[in-house]
Amino acid sequence: MKNSKARELAKAATESDPRWAKVMARDAASDGQFVYSVKSTGVYCRPSCAARLANPANVRFHLTPAAARAEGFRACKRCKPDLGCEAPHAAKVAEAARRIAASEETPSLTSLAKRAGLSPHHFHRVFKAITGLTPKDYAAAHRGNKVRAQLRKSASVTEAIYDAGYNSGSRFYEKSKSLLGMTPSKYRAGGADEEIRFAIAGTSLGALLVAASEKGVCAILMGDNPEKLLQDLQDRFTRARLVGGDAKFEKLVAKVVGLVERPAKDLDLPLDIRGTAFQQRVWKALTAIPAGKTASYAEIAKKIGKPSAVRAVAQACAANSLAIAIPCHRVVKTDGGLSGYRWGVARKQELLAREEAA
Repeated sequence: MKNSKARELAKAATESDPRWAKVMARDAASDGQFVYSVKSTGVYCRPSCAARLANPANVRFHLTPAAARAEGFRACKRCKPDLGCEAPHAAKVAEAARRIAASEETPSLTSLAKRAGLSPHHFHRVFKAITGLTPKDYAAAHRGNKVRAQLRKSASVTEAIYDAGYNSGSRFYEKSKSLLGMTPSKYRAGGADEEIRFAIAGTSLGALLVAASEKGVCAILMGDNPEKLLQDLQDRFTRARLVGGDAKFEKLVAKVVGLVERPAKDLDLPLDIRGTAFQQRVWKALTAIPAGKTASYAEIAKKIGKPSAVRAVAQACAANSLAIAIPCHRVVKTDGGLSGYRWGVARKQELLAREEAA
């Protein structure tokens, strides 16, 4: 039963990905932008491959052939995806990504587009289609990775900030908690003064990791791979003492599992919510959305008094590490359509369906 449910989720995730439409259309214009692998055959193909269409439950998408090979797939002998895989757009995006990574100040969208020989709008669309991120978000992610690395090896927090490319401490501290999930000094210490209890459980929506500090539940993570969930927790608290939950903690986990199975229930648990003041305003607004109802990103922005901060609201939803407890699955696009969800659009759809049926 669990395997059947997992396949249903995998199928829904593939069918909701815009790249699947390209595969079904055997769109040669998409060659070089991505490849797809088929679990049942162990091969990866170009979008235009003429082979029989695979079951979407077995399909995964990869940015490059190298990424597919790294996961153990081999090249299709029919479409030969390794030959001439560097389409013009893919090469231009790769160059832009290298430029972003090498720049102390993030290049403007206009300058990146001009260098690529594309209009800003077209470049923005192409960059996101290939990398999955906007140029701005890609730059933020790269800088976040860089500052985390510098905090681990620099002599001081100040040195790490400047080594990561921030030209002022104030600019970094404005975003530090959204980047790190805690203060820079505590991150640098790897959460050394904290004990984090955790446990991993199975649910009908996949694996679930629940972690708690002395203050309360600090992470509720969902996914298909329990090891990746644990790695995420370890990355957050690199030097904290991670302790497996005891019988008492297992009862807490059971409550969270119950919330996944019946998301309309109230979660009566203490939470250790870590985020910027803005993020916490957004998350508080999310908890006010009744079960079975939804709100748009624009509506949340208006509710917190920042009507122009729609993109920032979306980013705050993406930064939420307390699935279900902070119900970011109840936030939708203005037209009611489902947009990105940190734990997969298929899970978001199922959670909403369960709340509506309750």
